[in-house]
Amino acid sequence: MSTRTVLESKSKTVVIGFDEPFCVIGERINPTGRKKLAAELELGDFSTVERDALEQVACGAMVLDVNSGAVFSNKMAEDPRYADNNFVEPPLMRELCARVQAVVDVPLCIDSSVPGALEAGLAVCEGRPLVNSVTGEEERLEKVLPLIAKYKVPVVAISNDDTGISDDPDVRFAVAKKIVERAADFGIPAHDIVVDPLVMPVGAKDTAGLQVFALVKRLREELGVNTTCGASNISFGLPNRHGINAAFLPMAIAAGMTSAIMNPIRKAEMEAIRAANFLMNHDANGGDWIRFSRVVEAVDGGQSFAEASAAAAASGGRGGRSGGRAGRARARG
Repeated sequence: MSTRTVLESKSKTVVIGFDEPFCVIGERINPTGRKKLAAELELGDFSTVERDALEQVACGAMVLDVNSGAVFSNKMAEDPRYADNNFVEPPLMRELCARVQAVVDVPLCIDSSVPGALEAGLAVCEGRPLVNSVTGEEERLEKVLPLIAKYKVPVVAISNDDTGISDDPDVRFAVAKKIVERAADFGIPAHDIVVDPLVMPVGAKDTAGLQVFALVKRLREELGVNTTCGASNISFGLPNRHGINAAFLPMAIAAGMTSAIMNPIRKAEMEAIRAANFLMNHDANGGDWIRFSRVVEAVDGGQSFAEASAAAAASGGRGGRSGGRAGRARARG
């Protein structure tokens, strides 16, 4: 079985799949925990969003997560409606998607806990975005799955339900299985479900890494679904987080994980992913690794990773197997 989840922008196609390069979903367009970004968005300033979009794609993001979870503190004080995410997020999501699509041409991942914001993003997205997310909670299933069926798009399925997040990986697998089965009731195929098995911090739970590797293997072999995760969760609260993330990602890839929502402007993590793609035979003749090595040389010469990546992208040196006509041919083949 070779599951393929097809995402599209206006003119590019990205395939998340067992036989594809690991899909990097850039996480930075997210005002949650970024007070400066939230304050800018409240003032209608999208310059950081646009810069983050360009930088992430230059560094190797194949898809961009767009999260509308902003808190507009000043407006809230003037107008109580701004205390309601159902009021704030739909128009913000529309504007965020439009701004990002204006500066980069990669598929988007529409990220919100507000169903109205998901639909607002779906209405303006060009191509075939990924929706983030549905859970096993009954209310969420009933609100999100009809949207997925209506727009015929793929969705991230997070392995928690009305009882919360279980420490037991068997329970998290059962939740994922339930979501896949419920999605089928709406006519949504398993290849359009990308399961997030929930990565726990290894600093809090010694077996967190082992659990997720085992879960990913089961999800691939028993449910035939693609997988994703918030990669940096594994290192939460620990020193030298990028070292842990850079070890975790190739191990997750070897276990069968096919994508991650992560920060692509970190050299350690991106180097580990590109090496893993080569070792997993998802980088024909090492072409992408060789192109990336030129970025590493520029970094060694004193450039920042983002600067070196942007320069390589501008010169056409980033490359990759997904995108454009070749990508669409693979998606339909």
